[in-house]
Amino acid sequence: MIEKKFAPNINLFERIQPTKLNTGLDGMNGMRMNRIEKLETNDFKAVFSGLVENFNRELNAPDQLMKDVMEENGNADIHDVMTAMAKAELGVTVATNITTKVIQAYDKIMQIQL
Repeated sequence: MIEKKFAPNINLFERIQPTKLNTGLDGMNGMRMNRIEKLETNDFKAVFSGLVENFNRELNAPDQLMKDVMEENGNADIHDVMTAMAKAELGVTVATNITTKVIQAYDKIMQIQL
């Protein structure tokens, strides 16, 4: 049997520091819990069409900038064209990868036997 003088009597609940995060124990809202983004719309069609429009705009940006450089309209230069081309190339790569992953997921779902 352990004697009382060797085992300190510590109340851990008094020593716990309060946290700013919501742990669900105290019922108080945490500091970061109101940072969760709210959906602007629940319409999948509107969200998807917005993504496609943004993608199309990114693809057409280098062409418009190149026309501005050739016609010397505005203050666009070749560096802006190259940056827009890199962004468009990255967008195509991301869209291709997403399409591939969606098709792979569809194939896996179709292989599930009921």
